[in-house]
Amino acid sequence: MDRPYTILSCAMSVDGRIDDTGPDRLRLSNEADFAEVDELRARCDAILVGAGTLRTDDPRLLVRSERLRARRREEGRTENLLKAVITRVGDIDLGARFFTTGDAGAVVYTGGPGVDVVRDRMAGRPTGPPPVDVVDAGDPPTVKAIQTDLAARGVRRLLVEGGGHVHTMFLTAGRVDEIRLAIAPFFVGEADAPSFVHPGVFPRTPASPMRLVETRTIGDMAILRYRLDADDPA
Repeated sequence: MDRPYTILSCAMSVDGRIDDTGPDRLRLSNEADFAEVDELRARCDAILVGAGTLRTDDPRLLVRSERLRARRREEGRTENLLKAVITRVGDIDLGARFFTTGDAGAVVYTGGPGVDVVRDRMAGRPTGPPPVDVVDAGDPPTVKAIQTDLAARGVRRLLVEGGGHVHTMFLTAGRVDEIRLAIAPFFVGEADAPSFVHPGVFPRTPASPMRLVETRTIGDMAILRYRLDADDPA
């Protein structure tokens, strides 16, 4: 495969919302689901989010379990995943925890004027680990360019963790192999709350549906796993 095997992982409410409109992050997962996602992260090589997720959540995107980090070390890998973020205009905070934590570094995918914006901001960033690269992935950035660059960096398994714009970007491009959905047992019910995906032209339609390969529960949460493309080469 000329690109990483790509898994999209998302927790959402029954009505498809990935957050509410309040000032604090809505908790959609239970501890058991968090642990499973941590295991999923540990089995991947890179993790990707959008700039909106960076601004809203200030995530670290690390492997939480010491056992899993130790396993990665034993496998000759970094303890944590390479981090990737997509920004069209370069409006990101290079002092965010995304960039200052972990041991594998980060890549900023942008394009057009965004390239110069991010590079100018990097000029004022302290040197030293973890490293940050800036990649021109087109104007606007494309999924194909991002996956091609990640593959060149040795990334075989990519985990995409939102938000809705990035989910839509990858799914409408037809370059996602697997979806893991964790569905919380409640509704958000707010029209302006962020949603799992935005309107778009999706390759997987009623005439060409995804394959549901797993259904189970974790406490009161439902876990659904869909396969969209080829089997996992890893």
